[in-house]
Amino acid sequence: MSNQQLYLKQNVLVEPLFNQWYAWPQLIPPASAAMYISNLHLSIMRSYIRAPQIHAAAVKNPAMMGGPFIDFEGQRVDEIKALFDKTAKEQAHMIEFADAIKNLDATLRRDAKGYSLEPLYEKVPSILKGYVELTYDLNNQSSIRFLEGLLYESPYYDTSSQSISLSLITQDYRPFVLSTPRLADDLHLQLNIPFHSEGIDDLCRMRDEPQTFEYLKEKLGVDAKNAERLRPFLSSEPNKKAQPATYDGDKVRIRYFGHACILLESRGISILTDPSVSYEYESDTRRYTFSDLPAILDYVVITHVHQDHMMLETLLQLRHKIKNIVIPRSGGGNLADPSLKMILKRLGFRSVIELDDMEEQEVEGGGITCLPFLGEHADLNIKSKAAYLIRLAGHSIVCAADSSNIEPQLYTHIRQVVGNVEVIFLGMECDGAPLSWVYGPLLTQPLERKMDQSRKLCGSNFVQAFDLISRLGCQQVYVYAMGQEPWLNHIMCLQYSDSSPQIVESNKLLEACQKRGIISERLFGCREMFL
Repeated sequence: MSNQQLYLKQNVLVEPLFNQWYAWPQLIPPASAAMYISNLHLSIMRSYIRAPQIHAAAVKNPAMMGGPFIDFEGQRVDEIKALFDKTAKEQAHMIEFADAIKNLDATLRRDAKGYSLEPLYEKVPSILKGYVELTYDLNNQSSIRFLEGLLYESPYYDTSSQSISLSLITQDYRPFVLSTPRLADDLHLQLNIPFHSEGIDDLCRMRDEPQTFEYLKEKLGVDAKNAERLRPFLSSEPNKKAQPATYDGDKVRIRYFGHACILLESRGISILTDPSVSYEYESDTRRYTFSDLPAILDYVVITHVHQDHMMLETLLQLRHKIKNIVIPRSGGGNLADPSLKMILKRLGFRSVIELDDMEEQEVEGGGITCLPFLGEHADLNIKSKAAYLIRLAGHSIVCAADSSNIEPQLYTHIRQVVGNVEVIFLGMECDGAPLSWVYGPLLTQPLERKMDQSRKLCGSNFVQAFDLISRLGCQQVYVYAMGQEPWLNHIMCLQYSDSSPQIVESNKLLEACQKRGIISERLFGCREMFL
């Protein structure tokens, strides 16, 4: 039996965890991680311990979807209290780090008046000394630049906080990831393994390539206590779907995997955008799953760092397939915009290609060009965002994600450089959450509610979208990245009706396109098309 060849079951859910919270990009860099621990995780758990029934009622209220409420039906309070105490003790240095950031920011607001910042280094909290630079912009507005490379080598980056949770998933519903920690129980096996571990690659590769139980146990470092708990996730039966052969057709094949995840293939090349892939289980909603991806992904492109576009859960499971990751270049050192390249390197990705605006990465039969991305980030100074022009076999496709056409002249300039765009994929989540929903824990002082509500994470509405596609000369228009797929509700926490602004505005776009003879569709579930 020890030599029996086993496969990973197709419905094994693999969630990356950070201090038992679902891991997303901002929980990797030490500075932002400290702020989320202190200002989000501990805050939510403290609230639940005090009033679990308020959380239970809020979770059931559609108007409160996506709020800071733990989804355990008012139960498991003792476990949350234990996690709170464990976090407060083990992450005390991170909590102190977050407090130091807040104090240093207050010092700069009070004392940085345009004169030399050199005297203020004496006032930098000791825990931050040597890890920050104090800077002005050209208008004498001061800020903190974090020396991220050093912080990753410091005690403030500790992979012992990282783990993976294995369970069998049979339905789309999962608790919302920004508000509900993941607790270990009989159905969830949590393994203390860093995200960069090749053991994760070995585990996920077993969806298609069998290995022995002893091999996997060794690679994951599973002890005797957890060894038998690992067995239910494995099967001697191979995947019912044969792994797709490398696409070798004459046309460009495009497959929509849900949300902003698009697989583009032409002879000898595969490109996947913003990976978010469903597991395989019975459902009324048709979908592609991990089984529908090729054995090799030549390029994965990431448009921006929000949790629904740079989804660590999917990326880590695909790492063994990915040859290159293409990302927008960021300046780094900014609390709200840490270095995306450093994040990916720490996650174990070897070939990370940074592109500036209008730079191109040549690929077989075409290229990937980084296009400017405006909007969606609540007016924060964030550089790590890009749309992409992908040229394959003589066709041009733009994946614009949540780009908002807040400056139409941008797309006139782009067309003058790149010519007409044949196909565009554009998000129209035009009534998004306020700044504080994602970035609130990074704020060092309260934000006035009116300001918060005026600065939303929005894509284009009808007027903006129609102007954009007109300026680019698009022949085919596909609305995507709407967060409608039910298997993504744990990330998006969205429910639309026919009267929702996102649906109303995208319906207007489809109607206007059809009147002009432009092929158009709002994508949902899965879709295959050819150019």
